[in-house]
Amino acid sequence: MTTDLSSYDATCLPDADVLARQRYAIIVADWNSDITYALADGAYSTLLKHGVIESNILVQHVPGTVELTYAAASLLRDNTARWDAIIVIGCVIQGDTPHFDYVCSSVTQGVTLLNVEAVTPVIFSVLTTLNRQQAIDRAGGSLGNKGIEGAVTAIRMANLK
Repeated sequence: MTTDLSSYDATCLPDADVLARQRYAIIVADWNSDITYALADGAYSTLLKHGVIESNILVQHVPGTVELTYAAASLLRDNTARWDAIIVIGCVIQGDTPHFDYVCSSVTQGVTLLNVEAVTPVIFSVLTTLNRQQAIDRAGGSLGNKGIEGAVTAIRMANLK
C-alpha cells in the first residue's frame, strides 16, 4: 500500500533565519492547471512555512511544460537577480500519441542541462503520469503533493554548500 510520500523531516532543513535571506522562483506551466496550480500552491506554502519571506518568492507562469526550461534559463541569465533555487512545475499526462514522450524528454533533458551548467539548482517537479488520476493523487491526493517535495528539495539543494 502506497501512502502520502510528501512527509519529510523538517529538522533536515536550515533555520528560518537562513531561509529568510534566500530567494526562490517557482515556474509553473498553465497546461493541466488544475494539477499544476495545486503543486505550485504546495511549493509556495512550504517555502513560507519554513521561513522564506513572501517577497523573496517569484511565481512565474508559462503556457506549457516544454516552456519551463526556457523560463528557468531566462531567470538564470538575468544578472540583476540571484536565485537560491528554481522549481519548475508541470504535468504531462500520457495520451494516444507520442507527444507525451517528446514533452517528457524535452523538459527532462533541458532541466538536466541547466543543472549541469548553472550554479543555481533547478528542481524538477514535473509529473509524468499515465492518466489524470495518477496526477490528482500526486497533486494533493492520496500520494501527497509533489510541489511540497519540490520546495523541500529546493531548500536542501540551495543549502547544500
